[in-house]
Amino acid sequence: MRQAFLKTLIECLASDPAILLLSSDTGFHVFDDFQRDYPAHYLNVGISEAAMIGMAAGLALSGRKVMAYAIAPFATFRCLEQIRVDLCCQNLPVMVVGVGAGLTYGPAGPTHHTIEDIAVMKALPNMTVFCPGDPWETEAAVRAGLTLDGPCYLRLGKSSEPLVHQQAPSFRVGEGILLCPGKDLAILSTGTMLAAAVEVADRLSEVHGISAELISMPTVKPIDRRLIGEAAERFPLLVTMEEHNVLGGFGSAVADAILEVGPTATRLLKFGIPDVYSDIAGSQEYLRAKYGLDPKTMVTRILEVLRSQS
Repeated sequence: MRQAFLKTLIECLASDPAILLLSSDTGFHVFDDFQRDYPAHYLNVGISEAAMIGMAAGLALSGRKVMAYAIAPFATFRCLEQIRVDLCCQNLPVMVVGVGAGLTYGPAGPTHHTIEDIAVMKALPNMTVFCPGDPWETEAAVRAGLTLDGPCYLRLGKSSEPLVHQQAPSFRVGEGILLCPGKDLAILSTGTMLAAAVEVADRLSEVHGISAELISMPTVKPIDRRLIGEAAERFPLLVTMEEHNVLGGFGSAVADAILEVGPTATRLLKFGIPDVYSDIAGSQEYLRAKYGLDPKTMVTRILEVLRSQS
């Protein structure tokens, strides 16, 4: 996802010289070539994320389109007041880019895990929240974010996320993307869980003969209420998947949307990280399995719920 972000940034810069990238001393060679080739469009502000947001606000007021890039927990929590006051209260067109969200930095422990950012950022008025699921969606989200008149948060993984879409998908802010139609239930995924959601849908179909409709939600705020409402009317079970606390994040946004569309008999099953901080350090894959976010565990749980409904 990082490389997709950088590639798209360079392509957009060719037609929009107002773009400026700020980094809080993160990237570790990711931006070496960019800094060399576009020195007037890059500034490393050092390990001072709060100051970076303040600088981004001032530059935006001067007509620049600013991207403020840092490791996700530091791009959000360390400078939340500055994001709230400097960006959201003034509705400034700054893209806050959080890299390595969720459990991506698993071995670094809970200080580097980012499991509350969707909840926090979507609670801020004027803030748009993008959680792309693969490099294609990342490219589309970057382009869309640069067209906004207000602030947005771009929640990225790191560098190992596979391509899920075969080509660039149709992308509009606030709309979900249908990957595969289904008949028995709907799986709604956001962010880095998309590849796992595809595997779950494939296992349900190939092993158990269950047809799952698969929807990617690269925009969490605004959420696609129309698509969620239609799924709630058609399916007895909606499943959400996110690498985030189960409280307040994507699953909660889907639950709110279901309630808003009116009475429905659908059941919502939310997969996410339980309301705890990790007490161990381990790889992203290991921690996902610990918290039941591996495809095998999710398939088992979905089957249990379907049996209880029959």
